[in-house]
Amino acid sequence: MKLGQALKHGVEAMLALCLTGMVICVFGNVVLRYFWGTGWVVSEELSRLLFVWLVCLSAVLAFGENRHLGFDLVTARLKGTSGAVFRWLTRGLIALALYYLIDGSWSQVLVGLDSRSPVMDLPLAVGAAGTLVMGVCMAVLLVLQAWDDLRGNASGSSMQEGRTP
Repeated sequence: MKLGQALKHGVEAMLALCLTGMVICVFGNVVLRYFWGTGWVVSEELSRLLFVWLVCLSAVLAFGENRHLGFDLVTARLKGTSGAVFRWLTRGLIALALYYLIDGSWSQVLVGLDSRSPVMDLPLAVGAAGTLVMGVCMAVLLVLQAWDDLRGNASGSSMQEGRTP
């Protein structure tokens, strides 16, 4: 099995764990409140943290498979030089957006190191790290896709070819 496929399956396993943890937290809390009038104090905070990581990891997976939200009505119809120019322009804009995402996330992680969550007493940086990891992974995937395009293998998906960060 290629390294990229192994990493993809690892991300999918983490997604399944996040979703399972969220279901256990929320459903368990509902059952406890309904039958015994009590609940888990950490349930809401933990399920929110797991949801943040679920969304961030899912976005990386979608980006790597070239299934992320995009508007390519015009660029998909362009061929040759004009298609290549717009493809690189698009990559440049994505890189700029990822730069701002990574920079802002890094700032939030640094601020979150000194702040603690009220119930679980975890550093708030744990939640902010989700968007940092997402931005860095997407930037690596963008570079791999650009490299494939330069080599003439512009099939669009680094993860499907077995390459991922």
